[in-house]
Amino acid sequence: MRLADLTAESLLAFWAEAGIDSILSEDPIDRIAAGAIAISRPAPLQTSAIHALPATKTQDVSAQVEIARQMAEACQGLEELQDAIAKFDGCPLKFQGAKQAVFGRGALDAPIIVVGEGPGQEEDQKGIPFVGRAGQLLDKMFAAAGLSDRVFITNSVFWRPPGNRNPTSEEQAVCMPFVERAIALIQPRLLLCVGGPSSKAMLKQDEGILSLRGRWIEWRSSDGKIEIPALATLHPAFLLRQPGAKKMAWADLLTLSERLDRPSR
Repeated sequence: MRLADLTAESLLAFWAEAGIDSILSEDPIDRIAAGAIAISRPAPLQTSAIHALPATKTQDVSAQVEIARQMAEACQGLEELQDAIAKFDGCPLKFQGAKQAVFGRGALDAPIIVVGEGPGQEEDQKGIPFVGRAGQLLDKMFAAAGLSDRVFITNSVFWRPPGNRNPTSEEQAVCMPFVERAIALIQPRLLLCVGGPSSKAMLKQDEGILSLRGRWIEWRSSDGKIEIPALATLHPAFLLRQPGAKKMAWADLLTLSERLDRPSR
């Protein structure tokens, strides 16, 4: 066999081992010559053109927020509030694939209200917040901290966001009057905000959850009539992905429990 044939056979064997088992063209291409051709690049976008791009506008949801406020204030109990939420059509999440509204669970006279982000797939199916893997972890942590019967759990939005994405600030805004009404009806002593989106919406903060967690921040209702100490902590879904962060969340729960049981002066 000639040397050229041996070389060709060796190259074919190399390509086959690399997973290349077909050709795109019968005609050979001189890649060296092709690489010598200068590539034309588009001209850079001028600064004036960048400034001319339209800015993304925040959706005005003030009308929906007012409707939610009126519906929430008319509720004299949690059952009425749950019914009002189910009837409320002002949150677009209700019409984006969610099966039902998911309101809350827990002690109706709880000294702690827990506010998460939004329902996931299992919560959407069952109509109860925090019942999936993340919720089961949260329940175990509450049990270990002696808080199982001392919490009422809800979310910053009541319908599952598509694909379990984070809720938008507009979606949270139209649900907030119902969250505030739940707080007014239960009259807890403390709030626990679980996860970044919930903490930012409830506490009106722009910092990330790793900066917010473990700090006491005074929560104030939109009308200024209610003020409650609030603590932010990591979401249990994050803890499932990053088990090493559980010690920070555990420290937050111990801080919460200590303040709850602190003797009043």
